Amino acid sequence: MVGENVPNQGVVSIQEALKMAEEQGLDLVEISPNAEPPVCKIVDYNKFLYDQKKRQKEIKAKTTKVVVKEIRFGPNTDEHDYNFKLKHAEKFLIEGAKVKAYVFFKGRTILYKDKGEEMLVKFAQELEEVGKLEHAPKLEGKRMIIMLTPSKTKGK
Repeated sequence: MVGENVPNQGVVSIQEALKMAEEQGLDLVEISPNAEPPVCKIVDYNKFLYDQKKRQKEIKAKTTKVVVKEIRFGPNTDEHDYNFKLKHAEKFLIEGAKVKAYVFFKGRTILYKDKGEEMLVKFAQELEEVGKLEHAPKLEGKRMIIMLTPSKTKGK
């Protein structure tokens, strides 16, 4: 038995605990059933549930939502287009979003896998100061993918 309005905290029989809760007009709530002996508390159950929901809501509000931005290249992407996409990726990383960059191989362009890998490695190296590479380029079907996460040094 634990609680603010319990005169003698300690081990009490269930009948006695229920009687104490009834006298105070409150409910007997089992806090940790796996403990030996189980821990119970005399509280207003509706208030207990309200506080619990409120705590969970606060925890949920504090969690950060991870945004993933995608940038697509072809194996023969021109230098200007590459630089344009590089600037966008840099902006996304500074804002705190993850960047998923991939080279999409259409039809017979799958023959240029090495070109695609070269481009992604170069892309990751140029963004080294604002983001770090999560994993090396890997081929998944017709796409070669890398993930970049914002580095802690630069940011918002």
